[in-house]
This record gives sequence, C-alpha cells and structure tokens, in this order.
Amino acid sequence: MALNQRLHVSRSPPSQEQSGGGEPCDSFTDLNLSHCFMGTSLYVRLLLYTRDNLDCGREINHQHPASQPLFNLSRPSAFVIHGYRPTGAPPIWIDHLVRLLAEQQDMNVIVVDWNKGAANLNYFIAVAYTREAAHNLTGFIMTMEEEGASLSSVHLIGVSLGAHLAGFVGANLEGRIGRITGLDPAGPMFTSASPEERLDPSDAMFVDVLHTDMNSFGLRGAHGHIDFYANGGADQPGCPKTIFAGKSYFVCDHQRSMFLYLCALNRTCSLTGYPCSSYSDFLDGRCLQCEAFRPASCPVLGYDFSRWAEPLLRLGQTRVFFSTTASLPYRKLSYRVDMVTWNQYLRWGVVYIRLHSGRSFTEARIDHKLYRLEQYTSTRLLAQFDEDLQPVQKISIRINTGNVIGPRYKIRLLRIRFTPLDQPERPLICRFDIIMEENMEVAFRPLPCDSRL
Repeated sequence: MALNQRLHVSRSPPSQEQSGGGEPCDSFTDLNLSHCFMGTSLYVRLLLYTRDNLDCGREINHQHPASQPLFNLSRPSAFVIHGYRPTGAPPIWIDHLVRLLAEQQDMNVIVVDWNKGAANLNYFIAVAYTREAAHNLTGFIMTMEEEGASLSSVHLIGVSLGAHLAGFVGANLEGRIGRITGLDPAGPMFTSASPEERLDPSDAMFVDVLHTDMNSFGLRGAHGHIDFYANGGADQPGCPKTIFAGKSYFVCDHQRSMFLYLCALNRTCSLTGYPCSSYSDFLDGRCLQCEAFRPASCPVLGYDFSRWAEPLLRLGQTRVFFSTTASLPYRKLSYRVDMVTWNQYLRWGVVYIRLHSGRSFTEARIDHKLYRLEQYTSTRLLAQFDEDLQPVQKISIRINTGNVIGPRYKIRLLRIRFTPLDQPERPLICRFDIIMEENMEVAFRPLPCDSRL
C-alpha cells in the first residue's frame, strides 16, 4: 500500500478559539490521564501556522496539502515533532516555539500532533508508534514534493522521542531532507540501537543535536553533524538533585533542551559551543579556539547554521561544549585566564575569581580539579561568570589549598591575563607581580595588557 494511502486523515472538533474571519481554529489534541491509562491508538494531525495565522492553527489535509490556502509550498517548511506524552496534555512550549520559528523567516510551521499514540502510560507502545507516524509524515512530505516543494527546504525539529521519529522520516527519504534538529533525543530503548534504528547524521543533509540529560531520559553519544552538550550533556544547573522534588526531578534536565533552544531562537542568549573531546577538557581551558571554523567564529546554538554548515560537513561529526546558568538568559560570561606562578614551594589548589563593578560582584569557582602551582608554571583556566559586570573595576582572586594548619605559604603570580571569549572586541586585561597567601583573597585593579604601571 502506498505511504500516502496509509495516512490517518482527521477532522478536529471545533475549537473555542476562532480566527479573525470567525472560522474555528484547529488546536493541538488535548487528552488527560484517563486516555493514557486506557491507551491511545495513533492518529496523526498536521497543524499549520504562518505569519498570517500565528494565533489560529489550520489543519492540513494529508493527501491534498495545497488545498489549504495558507500553505505556500514555495516557502521553507519547519515541522515540529513532540515526543512521549505520559499525561496527554499539550506541550507547554508549542505556541512559543511556533512564534519564534515564524520570526526567523517567512515559513510554514507545521506542528505534527501525534498525541494520540504518544499518550500512553506504556512508553514501549509510544516507541512502536514512532515508525508508523514516520511513515505518515514521510507520505505527506512526498506529496509536498510532488506538488512542487523542495526537500532541501524542509526542516524537522524533533523533541526527545520526536527526534528519532524525525530521523526515521529522513531515512525514509534517503537523507534528502535539508535539516533535522534533535532536542535531547530519547535514550530509553535507543541506547544500544544501530544508526538505522535512531537519529543519525545520514538522515538529513545537516543534523544538529542538543544534549541535556544523557544520564537519564536522553541518549548518550554523538548523533549529528554537530552535537551540543550543555553543561556536559547531563545534569543541568538549577534542576533538583533528589527525588523529593517530585516530577521536576525526572523531567527538568530533559526539558532544559527545549528551553535552551527557545532562548537561542529568541536571541536573548548566545550559547557558544567549543569543539572538544570532553567536557572535562573544556573546563580545563584546553578547547577555547575554533580555527577550523574561521573566518566564522565558534558555532552558536540556534536556527541559522549557514556560517558553519560547510566546515561541519567537512569535519564530520563534531562535539561542542558549553556551560549555562540555572535560569534565563542561561548564558555565562567566559574568560580564558592565563597565570604564571613563581612560588618557592609546590602547592596544589582550586581557584576562585571575583569581578567587581561598583558594589556588585560575580564569582567563578574553578574547583572541578586541583591545579599545580610551582616555580615558573604556566596555568590556563576557564573562568565562567553568571553575570556580565561592566566595567570591571576590581578583580579579586583566592587560591584554596586546603591547608588549615601550619604556616600559610606565599604564592607569587608573575602575570595573570584575562582574555574575554564571548566579547572578543573587549581588550585583554592583565596584572603583573602579585604576592598572595594561600587561602587568602587578594584584590587588584586590572590594567591593559600593554601596561605594567
């Protein structure tokens, strides 16, 4: 049977919400726990939003997409594909994502509503439905192509289980889709899957993936041309660490991928990824350059990847890492800090740095490892601050060695240099010949690096 003959064509019930012309809007399927307990069978609906109807979805006929007058096949099309819905409620982020996508460019935004199918208490049933839903969506996109749409202008954005669904669609179309974005692809049932059984780079001309919960509901590894790992791709700042927090303990890290993506689309946070072999190496300051992407800068999470697509396709699979704060706008201010020490006795310690502006300050705790401090040793650190305080009027530094008894040893810094990573137009700031005691804070006024006064 042909794919487009297998599609479920649905007619949604009238909504309370109406368009300007008085015509009822088509809304995302809203279910509840009783549906999930009883189980739902797959039923795929496609809801169209454009700049002309952002507040009022229009359901598209699967077999005749051009019959929907707002659906312009000459425009790019972005398909938003949700994941597992154990409560049956619509995703809270749908409306926000639709609006932000429409702001990027004039496009068709199509919400793939497979809530009937995804809403099952039995996760394994929802996983099984992803293949059938992918066949449905594949048939629709093939019909689009037959009616004049270009596959290279199709962008699938899949969330969790929806990321693998998007990958199945891409594989069905032999990787001819322009782009797939996977937001924390689901891990359960896919951990040991082969590339044919999950999202992988061959599913589209360009695949970008964001990881936020690899140690629980997300999938470990690299599965795109570029994989972004927020805070290492696992535990996210601000998320509960104990089960006593209730539902949030289970979903917070996994959902953070969507909130980071929304923030990136909204351009309120610029989240730069640094190519590196591991998050530990990134935190050690070993991966703070992006020569392979020049003349472009390091890759930035978001919608427009035109600057980085060519080098990424040339490099193959690339892993990039970044850190965030616990809340909006998520962005950390990063400095590369280079120190040259000249203390007489070998000391090991962690470093605390504060930037002061007026009465305000922000602190970076570089405490993930002990640093070796001895005579004429160059040490590079990555200092990440939660706030961007300007102008920096004072810097204070403390080196904690853990020594609580006995004399405090002197630590001499021949030079300390701060290189702003996120704001390269800002000048480098330095200080020379600082004498300090271990475990004691010392403050100084930063100077331009070409000055020793």
